[in-house]
Amino acid sequence: MTMREAGPARLGAWRRPCLVLAAAAIVALIAVAASGSAAIPVTIVAAILIAGLALYLAAPRSRGAGDSASLQPVRDVAILPDAARDILECVDEPLLILDTAGRVVFANRASQTLVGADAEKKRIAAVLRTPAVLEAVERVLAGGAPETIAFSVLVPVQRHYEAYVARSGGPLALLRIRDLTAMRRAEELRADFVANASHELRTPLAAVTGFIDTLRGHAKNDAEARERFLEIMSVEAGRMRRLIEDLLSLTRIELNEHNQPAGEVEVGAVVRDAAAALGPLAEADRIVVSIEPHEAVRVVGDRDELIQVFQNLIHNAIKYGREGGEVKVRFGSAAPTKREGAGQIFVSVQDQGEGIPREAIPRLTERFYRVDVKRSRERGGTGLGLAIVKHILNRHQGRLQIESTPGEGSTFTVFLPAAAAARANADSG
Repeated sequence: MTMREAGPARLGAWRRPCLVLAAAAIVALIAVAASGSAAIPVTIVAAILIAGLALYLAAPRSRGAGDSASLQPVRDVAILPDAARDILECVDEPLLILDTAGRVVFANRASQTLVGADAEKKRIAAVLRTPAVLEAVERVLAGGAPETIAFSVLVPVQRHYEAYVARSGGPLALLRIRDLTAMRRAEELRADFVANASHELRTPLAAVTGFIDTLRGHAKNDAEARERFLEIMSVEAGRMRRLIEDLLSLTRIELNEHNQPAGEVEVGAVVRDAAAALGPLAEADRIVVSIEPHEAVRVVGDRDELIQVFQNLIHNAIKYGREGGEVKVRFGSAAPTKREGAGQIFVSVQDQGEGIPREAIPRLTERFYRVDVKRSRERGGTGLGLAIVKHILNRHQGRLQIESTPGEGSTFTVFLPAAAAARANADSG
């Protein structure tokens, strides 16, 4: 029993004695009046009468069984109907319903990663320890306007969220949380992409502009310098052209990435055409591109895009391979996996170069990422080749696997669904 409840309860216990005291005082007054004696002063008896009546009137009446609930402390109890709970469970974003005391009345499944599986009936401060959100909840529960709060969670991995708090017309408040991590990451990638593209274009453009100014000035009549500068300008202009072509190609592939190709191609012929186009580059470095014998295998795919895939991979193998060495291309059937099942074929491109550090492998398909920036630029690389490969393979329902041992070389393996398996899956579906 609280102090607030104990006071009225004790007054109630004195109600009957007070009534008896007042009645005795009335009898005493009548006796005094009848006898005419003043043994007991009239003022004292009158005071007793008044005090008894006052206490009687002040004390609360005793309650019956039906009134016992009103003795309990006032509690803000809200019960969400089952139908409403079923509907709210369909929301794929974290959603919490709070009562005006700040207790969680409902927490959907999507919220469990943030507040745990047993958040209901607990106060919001016990399950979500983000001061900015808790302060917003307090203001809204106190009658404030709806609020939107941005916050971040740093562990186990950094994630970004946006919380929306609003009070309903009744005794409930809503707390909805949106995960903005993917959006933030996309914004960061877009900003990095623009910055890197600008840098990659600015460097050769500055070189070309500088040589133009030089040729207009003191080197105007120097035939030897003119030829040397024009050659450098041609190389830098070619670098800018390749970068622009790769940027346009990457943009086109990304726009069409969700549309799976419908045609079929023989993958061996695609690889041979890609290798033939790179013949002069391989000869310049005295590198032999050997394609192992294989059975004809057809895959579902776009011929031009797959040629681009294998040209990029073979070009990289030549560019980073050992001069006078060999680039081996092998074919085969991939072992079934839980993710892809059976019916996958692989094409691997192996070089004999310096290899790639283990920590760099996961980043190789990022735009503009290079393990050796200086060497890549010297060999005409744009830093977009493997990003283009990744997006083309995404469109073809394929994947890229990279293995490397420093000092021994690297192997890039493409996995693609065979056409026969794709047709069988389509028929069974």
